[in-house]
Amino acid sequence: MAGTALEAATWMVSEIKEKGNLHQADAIEYVSTHFGEEHVFVNENGNASLSKDVKKAFRKLHAGRVAWDRDGFFWAWT
Repeated sequence: MAGTALEAATWMVSEIKEKGNLHQADAIEYVSTHFGEEHVFVNENGNASLSKDVKKAFRKLHAGRVAWDRDGFFWAWT
């Protein structure tokens, strides 16, 4: 099932609200499987990453209420 970047971002925000955090690897796997591989790519460092469209929609939706933990590779509700 393919979905939009906004749908993927909405899922991410709801997961973080419900569980408190969302690990990047889990987000990439879920978004790729449930919303389509077009929302995931391999970056210049060789790591899987979410598309710019998903990240942009995600930032708009959480409006600063989610923080990225660079050491743990997860987002958390603030």
